[in-house]
Amino acid sequence: MPMWSLVLEASWVVQLVMLILVVASIVSWVMIIQRAILLRNTQRTLRAFEDRFWSGIDLGKLYREVSTEPDPDSGVEHIFRAGFKEFSRLRQQTGADPDAVMEGAQRAMRVALSREEEKLETNLPFLATVGSTSPYVGLFGTVIGIMNSFRGLANVHQATLASVAPGIAEALVATAMGLLAAIPAVVAYNRFSARVESTINRYDTFSDEFSSILHRKAHTRVTQE
Repeated sequence: MPMWSLVLEASWVVQLVMLILVVASIVSWVMIIQRAILLRNTQRTLRAFEDRFWSGIDLGKLYREVSTEPDPDSGVEHIFRAGFKEFSRLRQQTGADPDAVMEGAQRAMRVALSREEEKLETNLPFLATVGSTSPYVGLFGTVIGIMNSFRGLANVHQATLASVAPGIAEALVATAMGLLAAIPAVVAYNRFSARVESTINRYDTFSDEFSSILHRKAHTRVTQE
């Protein structure tokens, strides 16, 4: 019996379960593709910015360049701009305390880092939910389908495998669809979570290194004065 026939001949409850799983699978694949593209671009822009940052370029010049042509996929640029902008603003104030300047710059970078972390983790909870619940949703459809099959045996004078097999096959389709929705979501969630954690750690490392540079600049000015 063709798969499509099994779906059409299933009960409305089982068909509803299958529809939910199909929609969840489609949405999951859309999110998987979007997350894959975003994380790939994020890694690419992170490497490119770090190369420019450590090339010895003047920080003021670098700030003007990334502010003139900002890259929306470069989270490290956002952290750099937030920290350097706040550092420059506070440093220009008369009698600015170096520690207060550094505290303001670090606070601005922490806020930017939190926003980037939230951006990278978008849709990951949905993938985790699909991966963990889809098998149970499919199992629910299977249980309902098997119950309907055995209830149908009450109206049959002679129960045979041929009379039960179609109903059970219809029910098992729901389980298969649940697994098809869950497996890609689980694999993608685990992979993306690891990449997000790695990227956030690199952002955090950059923030610490950048803070050290700003700290030297802030206290060098005080020493010279």
